Amino acid sequence: MAVNLDLDALTAQERYKLLTAVVIPRPIAWVTTVNKDGLVNAAPFSFFNVFGQDPALVILGLERRADGSRKDTECNIDANEEFVVNIPTLDDVEAMVATAAAYPSDESEPKVLGLDLVPSVKVTPPRFAKAAVAIECVRLMALSLSAERCILLGRAVGLASRDGLIDLETMHVNWGGNYPVARLFGDRYGRVEDIKTHTIPQPRKT
Repeated sequence: MAVNLDLDALTAQERYKLLTAVVIPRPIAWVTTVNKDGLVNAAPFSFFNVFGQDPALVILGLERRADGSRKDTECNIDANEEFVVNIPTLDDVEAMVATAAAYPSDESEPKVLGLDLVPSVKVTPPRFAKAAVAIECVRLMALSLSAERCILLGRAVGLASRDGLIDLETMHVNWGGNYPVARLFGDRYGRVEDIKTHTIPQPRKT
């Protein structure tokens, strides 16, 4: 028998627990930003995706603290209007999860964890040197529908990738089996392993 839940009757935490467990897998944005003093912040976000190509839209769901105050990523993007979305693969999981810890605002996660950075081309925040892909973004606008989260819209203005990932003549991407890691729920992460091709059929002529 099917179960029908009234989401409006549940607490916000109950809704979060259910929705993040059924909407899986979710891509992960490993975001790097800089503060006004040039300190680099890094944090992962699984409320993330791309939403178009003209303009090239990136959307992030930036969680706030329990008291509604903004975390470093949101503060830095508001101040500098730039950020970089690094796309983590399986080799990055431990470091990525480590940057989710609650470091003080005057500490840089990449520096504390010994994560190498390299300059971006079109924005100030650097990218992770080992990231397979990094998308350079500028802030477009933000929506705050509650004190719990900010929905940030950014425009992707640049893309860097590891050598051999992108064929510049065809613009085809070859992950070579080392696909991005995905967020499942709780502390569970997954990777893409079984891939099959399903071509959209042409409609039958009548």
